[in-house]
Amino acid sequence: MTARGGAGMTASAGADMIASARTPGGLGGFIRRATKLDKIRWLIVCTTDMILLLSVLGYYDLYVRSQYGVPWPLLVAGAVLLLIFHVLGTRPFRVAMRGGARPTAIIVVTGVIAMLLTVFPLMWVWPTWLAYLAPFVRRWTLIVLSLASLVPVHLYVTLVQGFVPGLFLMQVLFTGLCAGGVLANLWLWHVAKEAYEGQEALARLAVSEERLLFARDLNDLLGQSLADVAARTAVAEWTLRTDREAAAAEMFEVRDLARRSLREVRAVVQNYRAVDLDEVLASVRSVLEAADVRCTVRAETGSLAPETRTLLATVVREGATNVLKHSKAERCTITIEDGVLEMSNDGVSGPVGEHAPNGLAGLAQRVRAMGGTLEAQPTGEGRYLLRAAVPA
Repeated sequence: MTARGGAGMTASAGADMIASARTPGGLGGFIRRATKLDKIRWLIVCTTDMILLLSVLGYYDLYVRSQYGVPWPLLVAGAVLLLIFHVLGTRPFRVAMRGGARPTAIIVVTGVIAMLLTVFPLMWVWPTWLAYLAPFVRRWTLIVLSLASLVPVHLYVTLVQGFVPGLFLMQVLFTGLCAGGVLANLWLWHVAKEAYEGQEALARLAVSEERLLFARDLNDLLGQSLADVAARTAVAEWTLRTDREAAAAEMFEVRDLARRSLREVRAVVQNYRAVDLDEVLASVRSVLEAADVRCTVRAETGSLAPETRTLLATVVREGATNVLKHSKAERCTITIEDGVLEMSNDGVSGPVGEHAPNGLAGLAQRVRAMGGTLEAQPTGEGRYLLRAAVPA
């Protein structure tokens, strides 16, 4: 959801906020469930709206002119045009953040309104209009238009009461502040988005790296063995037509080769499973920290049996995978004491589905086979607890 500011709040944004207030936890829960990127987007949009609201000074300018006898119908028309200018002006920056096409109609309408308000003259609208335009034009085009925007107001003022240097400098300052502030915020948004996407990619890479390594080992091991089996089987097929005893001997060789390959695969799998618990804890903590999840580890592993250490290491890896894939966690705590592993994290919203057979459900069967228990479920207030107890 895109945050809206002031008079620019649309009906859909308001409906989202109302719906979030009706969900468990209300607006506070909605904000807690939002990702860091969402919060950064809201902050950037709100600060941009604050910059663009500098043109609200135009209402005070109209009030001052009412004290000098300007007809009230003309002042009301100016106020209405200024309000339309503000409402339409909430859209261009949000479109730029989404990477959408230039909202030409909005920019043209607000530009016409800025020209009409020059009759007062209101110098506040031109810097704001240039800020609307800034994300969609080249920098040199923006500079030329900024210089051109100084002409209408100050030509009018010069003809009426002479050139006013202070007014000129003020418009130059506001033009730089509005256009430059919007461009700076847009650049900041792109940087934050790229950083967030980079963290997600790093987390996914760390989670899949071990699986890819195992797949590569199996490929290196089985590739030559299967090629030899295929070649010997082909030889046996041709030999069978002329010499059945030679073909039988060849098939015995194929059988021995297949058994040898099976033993090698089992050895690789066994070595893969026999992972070091302390190394896994350090690796998981590093991966979670890289994904911007604050991780606390308190583990007593010295007295655990090798089989228990391997099994708990597997549970920790699967738990870390679930934290990264199925939550928006900011904090994760891992504790191991007397063979009991507890891994809890926040950032869980909505119901939790059934455990996958090749995930926690499969691990639960392995834990039960060793005489232990494994439980994984939400604990309330957006937290999730994975608990495995095995004989120490």
